[in-house]
Amino acid sequence: MAIRTIRKEGDEILSKKSKPVKEINDSIFTLLDDMLETMRAQDGVGLAAPQVGALKRVVVIEHEEDLYELINPEIIETEGNQVCNEACLSAPGRCGDIDRPFKITVQALNRHGETVTHTVDDFMASVFCHEIDHLDGVMFLEKATNIQVITEQQMRRRKRERKERHERRKRAANRI
Repeated sequence: MAIRTIRKEGDEILSKKSKPVKEINDSIFTLLDDMLETMRAQDGVGLAAPQVGALKRVVVIEHEEDLYELINPEIIETEGNQVCNEACLSAPGRCGDIDRPFKITVQALNRHGETVTHTVDDFMASVFCHEIDHLDGVMFLEKATNIQVITEQQMRRRKRERKERHERRKRAANRI
């Protein structure tokens, strides 16, 4: 595994549509592993292949104990709507509000070539949508309103608050 360079806003690869993966092989395994290591090194939640210079429809997402490795992901169903405040490893120091579905169902292949379906809501729905947008050459800044400059300290606070919300939801779900 290796940490790859994250492409930043203005890099033309981020505005190009990614190509579907036709064969899952060692180069895809390496890409998945490198993306995960790169994302973790940056304390990110999601990373799309174009962000590390690969025009392939590959995404990794990790939140709390859940890891998703998605190859050729497609949103097959959406429900509701929400306004999400998002940031991006490819646009450091900025965040903005985006209209996203509240709940989505995504179908993709996993690293073993098996078709998987994931239904996620709330914060995770926004993460999945954000990363899939990258595969279509769309940066969140193109859709965002109320774009703000944020400091490293504010980013850490956002991550801490996200973790606290997740813990509250888990506790509430366990009471049901």
